[in-house]
Amino acid sequence: MSVSKRLSQVLSSAKILYFDDNSRFVLMSDCHRGDGTWSDNFLKNQNLFFAALTYYYENNYTYIELGDGDELWENRKLNQIVSVHSDSFWLMSQFYKENRLYMLYGNHDMAKKYSKYLSYHCSSYFNETEQMECYLFPDIEVHEGIILKNYRKNYQIFLVHGHQGDLLNDTLWRLSRFLVRFLWRRLELIGFQDPTSSAKNYSKKHKTELRMMHWVDKNNQMLIAGHTHRPAFPQVGETLYFNDGSCVHPRCITAIEIWNGSIALVKWAVKTREDRTLYVDKEVLEGPVLLKDYFENLN
Repeated sequence: MSVSKRLSQVLSSAKILYFDDNSRFVLMSDCHRGDGTWSDNFLKNQNLFFAALTYYYENNYTYIELGDGDELWENRKLNQIVSVHSDSFWLMSQFYKENRLYMLYGNHDMAKKYSKYLSYHCSSYFNETEQMECYLFPDIEVHEGIILKNYRKNYQIFLVHGHQGDLLNDTLWRLSRFLVRFLWRRLELIGFQDPTSSAKNYSKKHKTELRMMHWVDKNNQMLIAGHTHRPAFPQVGETLYFNDGSCVHPRCITAIEIWNGSIALVKWAVKTREDRTLYVDKEVLEGPVLLKDYFENLN
């Protein structure tokens, strides 16, 4: 099925979350949380992620993860990932307790689409500090798409991971998972490029973005995705395709914030003070732009 048809299919069945200008959302994706070994791309940014998410928790944001949160192609067991990154999962569980956590599945954590998998792996985890089982995300539902719908101003934002319609990452994802787990994971060490990855293949990344942008223009629909690991933030009057980037960049993590009726692209990075001490800080890369300006231009 084509990218256009798949995106329309997901849109038609997406979960709807209603919001207004007082709502606060932060969107991140492509954390690729791993098992703490050499192949765990999230490991170097886990402190950045925890610092950023702590800020959003304390400031009453709802966290929406747009897929590929966990690296389940290279790793079989989610409990190993939870154990290594227990601080991050504990914090996400606090969001979940307050109904401020929503997740989409991407191609690398497609297993989360199955309720049995979620029930078995995501209900609880072993807290080594307290030496007891603690709730994680009991009864969670992980979606393929979410619609943020402003019930006062009658416009909506479509959230999706962005792998939809890709032969290797959507239709044949089980084959791709096998190749990554048993072949490409090892070959990457000696310089071979994973052909399934839109994030590591510039040509594939560009084609993926163009196909999503074509769908946006055809359907007159604002879209926020991940998958390509490349942030995108259009100006008013341009194609309304946004991308939140990733959490595995060598020097930062990026996110999209929605608050006070506006939208912005931000990055979190480690900075140095004059006394050479390090700290984590947020920098606005694009925006904020009022959402109504995009939709007034769209209509």
